[in-house]
Amino acid sequence: MEYHGTLGTIWASFGMTAYYMALTWINLLLGLFLTPLFLIPLSWLRQKQGGFNN
Repeated sequence: MEYHGTLGTIWASFGMTAYYMALTWINLLLGLFLTPLFLIPLSWLRQKQGGFNN
């Protein structure tokens, strides 16, 4: 097994932390911005069908 020292371990942990933070961030943004793209047309369809009481 190779040994890269303490600095290598810290460097790898920084890299993995940044990767998972970016993954979480992009999933949050996708959920935030893509959800209205599906909900708004669905609300239009329900409104045309008389699904709302307005």
